[in-house]
Amino acid sequence: MKTIGYFILFLLPFLSTAQEIKVLDKETGKPIYNVSVYTEDPYFNSSTNEEGVVDISAVKIKDILIFSHISYAIKSIQKTLIENNGYVLYLSKQSEQLDEVVLSVFKRDAKTNRVAERVAVINAKEIIKLSPQTSADLLAVIPGIKVQKSQMGGGSPVIRGMESNRVMLVIDGVRMNNAIYRKGHLQNAITVSPNQLDKTEVVFGPSSVIYGSDALGGVIHYYTKTPKISKKTKVNSSFFNRYSSINNEITNNASVEIGTKNWASFTSISYSDFGDLKMGKKRLHGFEDWGKVFEYSENSNDYYSATATLNPDENIQQNTGYNQTDLLQKFFIPLSTKTDLKLNFQFSTSSDIPRFDRLDEKSEGTLKFAEWYYGPQQRLLISPQLDVRLGKSWLDKGTFTVAYQNIKESRIQRKLMSLERSYRNENVDVFSFNGDFIVPVSKKENTSLTYGFEFLYNEVSSNAVGKTLNVSENEILGFSDNFSVQSRYPDGGSSYLSCAAYLGYRQDLSPKSTLNSGIRFTKTNLKASWIDQTHIQLPETNIRLDNSAVTATIGYVHKPTKNWQFNTVLASGFRSPNIDDIGRVREKSGYVTVPNIYLKPEYAYSAEAGIQKYFNDKKFRIGFNTYYTLLENYIIRDDFSLNGDFLAAGHVYYDGELENIVANQNRGNAFIFGYTANYQGKLSKQLTTNGFITYTKGRTYDSKEPLSSIPPLFGQFDVNYTDNKIQIGTSFRFNSKKDIADFNFTEGIDNHDLTPIIDENALKDIDKYYGSPSWFTFGVNSSYTFNENWKLQGMISNLFDQHYREFASGISAPGRNFSFSLITVF
Repeated sequence: MKTIGYFILFLLPFLSTAQEIKVLDKETGKPIYNVSVYTEDPYFNSSTNEEGVVDISAVKIKDILIFSHISYAIKSIQKTLIENNGYVLYLSKQSEQLDEVVLSVFKRDAKTNRVAERVAVINAKEIIKLSPQTSADLLAVIPGIKVQKSQMGGGSPVIRGMESNRVMLVIDGVRMNNAIYRKGHLQNAITVSPNQLDKTEVVFGPSSVIYGSDALGGVIHYYTKTPKISKKTKVNSSFFNRYSSINNEITNNASVEIGTKNWASFTSISYSDFGDLKMGKKRLHGFEDWGKVFEYSENSNDYYSATATLNPDENIQQNTGYNQTDLLQKFFIPLSTKTDLKLNFQFSTSSDIPRFDRLDEKSEGTLKFAEWYYGPQQRLLISPQLDVRLGKSWLDKGTFTVAYQNIKESRIQRKLMSLERSYRNENVDVFSFNGDFIVPVSKKENTSLTYGFEFLYNEVSSNAVGKTLNVSENEILGFSDNFSVQSRYPDGGSSYLSCAAYLGYRQDLSPKSTLNSGIRFTKTNLKASWIDQTHIQLPETNIRLDNSAVTATIGYVHKPTKNWQFNTVLASGFRSPNIDDIGRVREKSGYVTVPNIYLKPEYAYSAEAGIQKYFNDKKFRIGFNTYYTLLENYIIRDDFSLNGDFLAAGHVYYDGELENIVANQNRGNAFIFGYTANYQGKLSKQLTTNGFITYTKGRTYDSKEPLSSIPPLFGQFDVNYTDNKIQIGTSFRFNSKKDIADFNFTEGIDNHDLTPIIDENALKDIDKYYGSPSWFTFGVNSSYTFNENWKLQGMISNLFDQHYREFASGISAPGRNFSFSLITVF
């Protein structure tokens, strides 16, 4: 009997160890420290140690365990299932309970039920289902975002009536906005493959406290996929292949993830080839010829034609095709239990991208340009990131991010019947260093202090050259001569420096309310030098501009009951003029934009309120958010004179023609008002749905005219049914009419001259053009999962082949499109 007793005592430690559970981060595979673990019936309460381990031997076998951590979604699971999973549990930032979704966009993990700002999230699973051709197409389905396109190879997101350098693009904690992000339409959002994204988060409204200058309309944060470590070495590979009929798109993506105990690697290569885009044929708007392409230019690098070519199919938008390659290499190395290193390498490049709206531009009844295209658009990112968990009173957790980016852009153009081809080349080197830290003020982590800094330096080089073609019949043999061309940016070089520090405070005032606040000081310095004064003479050729600003935000979240949430936010933001604002020279539609070295920052002051109602155990949500933004000292492009007479418009010879002069200038005050109503979630186990309606209005107080980039009322509604291996869905998108009186004529950004003509002989544009017609489209999608390795997707978008154009776009939207995707995982 004693022998049996000793044997039982000997086994007890092993039995106890067998019931130790290890809690890991689903994204990285790292142990999670200080996870609260407790039972529904509160007889057990414990937490994980630094190894992510907690002993649950005291828990009854059929009881439910709850795992809670401020940086992860709450997870409830029966002890029996934990045993079946080998006593390993993964926590995620995603959750079916919509108020438990964890956001990273504020540079600290925060659950949606503690965040006052309106935020939208699309995760990797949803990205696969949506199957967007580009990342810009992905943004177009996010509630409240409208995307403008001047050509197929691009996409300019509009958030709350603000666009381009008033919207911040970020990737993996590194700001993509650089010193030549322009006012107007910006096409850089496509320089990352959607197949390489883990999720995309969008913050609506001024976010300058966290992100500094440019974040007036909001922040779009791309997060690429991160590899996770594994106790045993694992190698996983995946392949994505898609064909789309509307532009003969072929996309192939291959990814390999290697996980070991000491390091992990993720490698992804994506290649997309797009042919010319076909528009819809059904013209419910009543304008039979609007958007049709009757003639096009066949000119290329080695082919010359002095005349336009008739288009055999006027619904095919010739000169829209291009290809793009995206590379991602990421390493994850846990240096210790308290320190992790991520190494991030990204490279994106493209073929030449035709600028369709310029190639379709007419002058005296025929095409104006024989050639107008962007050279290969290249983006390189090298970024090491160090995560530390010191547990000190002055630094609990923090992240240091160092990054180098190189961006290359070029523009090549030549007029029809001309032998003179111009090349304008830009190179931007961006160096940045960020530190973001958090300190819990209380042991329960319901009160925290955040602080951080940012150092950012841009160096811009810009050059231009003209070459005269040597032509024999239709063949371009080479060049016979060079000629002088005005560079796009200061040819003597330019730089942009930004230094900032911020402080944030978040406190749960009670179990039902949370206070968020923050303040930031930013200082910017801009230098620019012009050498060649042949084409444009400036009053000063060497300039230095210094600006600084203090921005702040305060938000309040109140949850009077379990299923209701009210949010309010007051925030300020600013945008310091960059190199593009100050020093750009370019021509469009008879107007030449010239440098204005006296430009000042613009400021935004915003107030917003939101309400959310949850149903079905918080798996379904209805929300409404409204806001008012005051723009002070706003920047607008308007008539200008280089001779100092600002009351009269000037003129300048540019590329051989006398053109009107315009420049970016500060004005008084303007406002933007709007709202978004949306719903999202599960109606039942099989049925999910989401939808939204967004309204925006913006006008100036001083000149009483509409602001640019204000889209008309638009929305989308989706319903999806999933049962075991089958998924079926349908979508409805719509856009109301935008009257011509609501367009901004001054800047030309709204492209009112690309809307249907109703009176060719009218003297005023407001009488000549119709505005943006209303439209709607239907789409269906489905997928079938054969097994854990194979999945097939199909999609029909614009089912009824409607012809339409997105507001302010220079290209018609795709017609009826059949798309098929094959997803394989090994």
